[in-house]
Amino acid sequence: MSRLLQSLRRPSLLLRYGGIVLSAIVMLPLLLMLVGVVTMSSLEWLFPRSEPSIYSDTTKLRLAWEAEAAAMGGASDEEAAARLTAWKERYPRSYVFRVDAAGRLRDAMPKRKDVPEAWSPAFTVEYMKDAVSGDRYTVVSFVGSSRAEGFVALEVPRYLTLPYSQRMDRVSGGVYAGGVLLMLGLFLLVSMLFFLRIRRRLVRLQAAMERPSAGGLPEPVELSGSDEIGRLEGSFNGMVRQLEDARRRERQEEELRRDLIARLSHDLRTPLTVLRAHAHTLAKEPLGPSGRESLALMTGKLDYLSEMMENLFSYNLLSAGKYPYRPERLDAARLVRTQLAAWYPAFEQAGLELESDLPEQPLWWTADPRWLERVLDNLLLNVLRHAASGGWCAVRLTAEAGGTLRIEDRGPGMDAPSPAKGSGLGLAIAELMLHEQGLSRTVRSSPEGTVVEIRQAARSGADEAAGRLTDGGAKRAGAVNGGAERV
Repeated sequence: MSRLLQSLRRPSLLLRYGGIVLSAIVMLPLLLMLVGVVTMSSLEWLFPRSEPSIYSDTTKLRLAWEAEAAAMGGASDEEAAARLTAWKERYPRSYVFRVDAAGRLRDAMPKRKDVPEAWSPAFTVEYMKDAVSGDRYTVVSFVGSSRAEGFVALEVPRYLTLPYSQRMDRVSGGVYAGGVLLMLGLFLLVSMLFFLRIRRRLVRLQAAMERPSAGGLPEPVELSGSDEIGRLEGSFNGMVRQLEDARRRERQEEELRRDLIARLSHDLRTPLTVLRAHAHTLAKEPLGPSGRESLALMTGKLDYLSEMMENLFSYNLLSAGKYPYRPERLDAARLVRTQLAAWYPAFEQAGLELESDLPEQPLWWTADPRWLERVLDNLLLNVLRHAASGGWCAVRLTAEAGGTLRIEDRGPGMDAPSPAKGSGLGLAIAELMLHEQGLSRTVRSSPEGTVVEIRQAARSGADEAAGRLTDGGAKRAGAVNGGAERV
């Protein structure tokens, strides 16, 4: 009940349209009465009572016309025309004509196109049939006392022959119906304007929803009223404000996260360095087999933790757009050859055959050499850790598609379980660095091995102009962590 009272106190579209309908129900009878009064007054002025009386007595009119036709017997054409002219002057609303014995039309007053100049017996019969039920009161009489001199016809609009009250009823009925249609049309017009205004407000709200601002969120709209649509606009503005607050909190949380990662990465480096130094000192002391095994395990975990912290720190800088980026024109074949030379001992120690197929001619790319070296290191480390069981790795560089670097192995594939599986930051960093350098990476992995291809990628003008990773790019790159990465 309280909700109903509250809705009645506030402007409502339902109440407004109900008011329109109620107004139509109340006002329509009054307007129809007004139309009736105006109609009758206008007809009294347009059709005075004195004018139609000469036509309303059809018996008198027929007898007068028959007497006129009898008087024309034996008269010349000029005399007959004069008599018809005199009749027309007495009865101006009538139509008269004469047809002679030869069937030729004479003295038609006024001229009409539907009355032919020559009358055949068939047309004469058809004319008589139409005159019985037509909209004209028609009287046809033979000229004179014989039927050898032709005939004359009189036509009067049938409504003029009715009594005055009947004629007014017929005319006023049509005018009254027109008034009713006018009132209904007015009601429909008001209803249409009402709904068109509602539609215009809804379309404006829809346009505001589909037109995001520079920040990616819609702009608030100006309230157009306090009815249901106005309250919907207010709710929309509240939703926009909530989204803006959520976006602001998200940026603050992102900044706090980055600051926390940077601080943790910096603070953990010092104890890691101290632990590594003590482990190195301890390795010089005489230890038993189990002690040396524990020391080797501890040293490996320290190396892994140090590498993870380095990756975490690098990822944080990359996602914040603060990692130093210095692109230059470089020989990709030479850079790959240098990196492979540094990795040969590690692959040989792990029992992995490293095969290379690099062109002798320079293959020029525009990239940051430090970033590209970091990408190669992460990919080769990924092979070393997870594909050593395949015993083979190949690195090929071809000139197709502007230069394609392919790294192949015969390991168990990325979906296979691995005891050394990490957080995925290594390949996430590689993906970020490749994206910023205009390079793309595709991966095909199966239980028979994995193929990673790196090639030149078409970059949009916005990416080229930015030259650094945006927040949106960081989020896209962060999604890489959820993929089937192994580092």
